[in-house]
Amino acid sequence: MAKRWARWRLATGLGVISVSSGTRAITHFGQFLEDAAPSVQGMADLNREVLERYLAHLHAQFSGRVKHRMLIGQLNLFFTTIRQHGWDDSLPSAVMFYSEDFPKEATRQPRALSETVMAQLENPDNLAKWNNPSHKLITQILMGCGLRITDTVRLPTDCIVYDGEGAPYLRYLNHKMKREALVPIDADLADAITAQRRRLHEDWPGGTPVLFPRATQNDDGQEPLGDGIYRKALHRWLKRCDVRDEHGQPVRVVPHSFRHTLGTRLINRDVPQEVVRRILDHDSHVMTAHYARLSDTTIRRHWEAARKVNIKGETVTLDPDGPLAEAAWAKQRVGRATQALPNGFCGLPVQKSCPHANACLSCPMFITTSEFLPEHRQHRQQVVQIITAAEARGQQRLIEMNQQVLGNLDQIITTLQRDQDGEAAPDACR
Repeated sequence: MAKRWARWRLATGLGVISVSSGTRAITHFGQFLEDAAPSVQGMADLNREVLERYLAHLHAQFSGRVKHRMLIGQLNLFFTTIRQHGWDDSLPSAVMFYSEDFPKEATRQPRALSETVMAQLENPDNLAKWNNPSHKLITQILMGCGLRITDTVRLPTDCIVYDGEGAPYLRYLNHKMKREALVPIDADLADAITAQRRRLHEDWPGGTPVLFPRATQNDDGQEPLGDGIYRKALHRWLKRCDVRDEHGQPVRVVPHSFRHTLGTRLINRDVPQEVVRRILDHDSHVMTAHYARLSDTTIRRHWEAARKVNIKGETVTLDPDGPLAEAAWAKQRVGRATQALPNGFCGLPVQKSCPHANACLSCPMFITTSEFLPEHRQHRQQVVQIITAAEARGQQRLIEMNQQVLGNLDQIITTLQRDQDGEAAPDACR
């Protein structure tokens, strides 16, 4: 039954790596039955009690590891497929895993390669150390497009398309989502793919449907290169280049590392999350959000670069490497989410209560930037109108309160306008 499931999954276009994960899960379950439940001789002998014992076995052996969820999930898929296709009617309906049977999924740690490592991998001298031009091109596609390795090795020969403006795109089949997708590429990568097609024409004059055909036992060029062959070649290339991390240690790089790295780079270059999702062809924002969680350094960089002004029009400066900056940044993140004001942000910790009844213009914790200049100008007009009406009615207390707000607004507007004019001046000279 396990072989039948594996053959069916391969026939649907699922990659060998994914299929082998299911095979390992069934093998592990079979070993458990042999050791702990020898009375189970067929599907009909399975029951909930056996599954619960297996769950306890997995918890003791793999608790907190990714393999824990994988073994449960793949086995559950096996049971589901048997029922869907009617492969064995003796399988009891109670033999399944429920959502509460799965261990809580831990926060996934970033798997992007550091810029120190990427600088070595992208170095032209190191790329020249590839002794196979097909493997070199696969590496360039993985780095520049973020494709999965199974999709890359199966690229069709005619994988380049152009839009109305002549910009090139890489066309590929997303086997995981079972749909065709496009990703923008630069002219250099398009030229490298064109050169690969010329090499293919020399080896297979009759043509080949795949961009990376297998080198052996492939006279007609129909069979694509196996991803396992590339993985081994990648390992040998890394050793030749002696790629090391920031601590001088040899690095472990797998093809999927380039996909994580591209997603992280795009997010940290301020590319909108929806654009990143489309480039990587994620089915939902959940996976893309994993890369977005890494962008705090990018947001912090913008926050530190922005001119921050208090109610007196004084610039608020913080040492970006000091502990106060870290604390202020953490507070700023909360403030933006829970205490955003129409013309700035509250610098008061969320645990504190605010004693100021107005719009914070008399509050010493108030901080603002030039992005709120239009709101400040509009607010100033409203304050002037209030003061004028209060003077006509003789409301001295109301006049005094708003005179303080007006003074603070004048200081803020003057300082922020001067700062904005200073930023615009260099642009005008370009």
